[in-house]
Amino acid sequence: MEPLRRFLFLQRTFSRRCLKALGILRREGWKGLRHALKVRLRPSDQLYELWQKRNCLTPESLERIAGEIENFPYRPVISVLLPVYNVAEIWLRKCIDSVLSQLYPHWELCIADDASTVPHVRRVLEEYQVKDPRVRIIFRENNGHISAASNSALSLATGEYVALLDHDDELTPDALFEMASLIVRHPDADMVYSDEDKIDEKGRIHSPFFKPDWSPDSFLSQMYTCHLGVYRTKLLRQIGGFRIGLEGSQDYDLVLRLTERTDRIYHVPKILYHWRTIKGSTALTHDSKHYAYQAGLRAIQEALDRRGEGGWVEHVVNYPGQYLVHYPLAGNPLISIVIPTRDQSKVLERCLRSIFERSSYSRFELVVVDNGSVQKETFACFDAWKAREPDRFRVVRLDVPFNFSRLVNEGVRQAKGHLVALLNNDVEVLTENWLEEMAGQAGRKSIGAVGAFLLYPNGTLQHAGLVLGVVGPANHIYHHFAYKGTPGYFGRLLIVSNYAAVTGACLVVKRDLFLSVGGFDEGLAIAYNDVDFCLRLLEKGCRNVVLPQVRLCHHESTSRGSDQRGEERLRLDCEAEILKKRWASWIRNDPYYSPHLTRDRIDSSIAIAPLPLPVDGRPIADGEA
Repeated sequence: MEPLRRFLFLQRTFSRRCLKALGILRREGWKGLRHALKVRLRPSDQLYELWQKRNCLTPESLERIAGEIENFPYRPVISVLLPVYNVAEIWLRKCIDSVLSQLYPHWELCIADDASTVPHVRRVLEEYQVKDPRVRIIFRENNGHISAASNSALSLATGEYVALLDHDDELTPDALFEMASLIVRHPDADMVYSDEDKIDEKGRIHSPFFKPDWSPDSFLSQMYTCHLGVYRTKLLRQIGGFRIGLEGSQDYDLVLRLTERTDRIYHVPKILYHWRTIKGSTALTHDSKHYAYQAGLRAIQEALDRRGEGGWVEHVVNYPGQYLVHYPLAGNPLISIVIPTRDQSKVLERCLRSIFERSSYSRFELVVVDNGSVQKETFACFDAWKAREPDRFRVVRLDVPFNFSRLVNEGVRQAKGHLVALLNNDVEVLTENWLEEMAGQAGRKSIGAVGAFLLYPNGTLQHAGLVLGVVGPANHIYHHFAYKGTPGYFGRLLIVSNYAAVTGACLVVKRDLFLSVGGFDEGLAIAYNDVDFCLRLLEKGCRNVVLPQVRLCHHESTSRGSDQRGEERLRLDCEAEILKKRWASWIRNDPYYSPHLTRDRIDSSIAIAPLPLPVDGRPIADGEA
């Protein structure tokens, strides 16, 4: 029986893998399937090893860097701040050697020893001070912990910029060159940060973190900029340096305060920092420094208090270092919920019932935009809800050829609320305080569109944010992934996060803002009108966010059917081309998605062959090459 059992096991395994491959093929096409096979055949560390080989420094790149430094119109001095305390000699030497090995020579290393008790620390530091005059050292008489030691290192700095380095980590050889190069091109820069990875005790590099460009709301949820960070020295001193009492999250607190003074923040999307994973390090385990996460919570709450928007923060349960920020709904505004529909009374009834029976916020009106319903059941549904909710339910009739954008625009024009919530008729409210959470965010001056998590009835993700240029002009990240147990890339599905766009199936926005950008483009009658709308909000200077704490069930395409066949498919392709031409540079360069992550799949895996990077570090836009 053993051979038979093994045969049946192999048959089931093969069948599951075939079904999974067919699912990827259906969602993402042959290109996505080829990438999936390429990724699945290699463990993630091997995939990163391949990435490193294709992105390593070469003799040609070293020669290019030397030539660029020679031609810099000016050469900013970068003061590397290095607080030291009782670190093992091997890691201290590797750390300092990584600074001495920099291709960019215009630096100084400002070391503050925090009264180390192990004798080798002073010996090693004094050795390096003799070795290189750019090494400057202060030996503190009393141990004051990381904030005090960092301030001591800052007091030594004479450079225009400072970079932060931990005593057991390493810089890549081109780290300070890349930072200086950006500063030379953007002399207004007050803060520059890079991507990072981790390095273990045997020198093996792993776990790369490819970051988005500056995302203020994501930053309130996690200290994602982290390493390598370079900051204007004058500004750091103006805000008082590192605060005592925030040890463990002193850098997080520093950047929160600094970014309240400036928006001149740049990102170099390159790995420039190796974070050491050794026993007791937060790089290795989140259990090692609980006090750091408590300090992070305090730093965020104090930032929210300073900013005066009434926000409050809590830990994400079971995920230390991830935080969830909430904003109150200011006043008691009327919220207009706009729902386009046509017949499908059972679908609409489920949607309406969930809104009226599960919503904890009651000051809303519901505007149904009826697009030519003919079934008596639909009119009976309308009449029933008018009778039940005469002050909160009304129907606007618009008998025109189906144009989702036009229906939405008419609904918003008819709306009376300060805020509008756009909702598909095939969604079902799951989170009772959905209106308070979404409207609290949407009411902020800096925020454009607010989205939520939409789940399929089987518990998989339909929408958790839209990324540009992934498997088409825009796509739902982690589409069809299990909601439970999928934290996303570096916890992105756990936190309030900035995205380029959110789905119009559930979107909250200020009514005046909606009208000021022209609403939905009626030339995009069916698809991508929500993406186009969100990009116009970005161009206006607003940010779009998705809230993981708000969940609705989406019974997708119930009322209008699929758009993947026949004329519907041709229409979808036509509207996709309109979006591609209109927003080519944005689609090429989604600021909230790294160019080093794949465009062939929706799982945020590493792109083995990333987009070509110009001198500014971001992908070359269409037509610029």
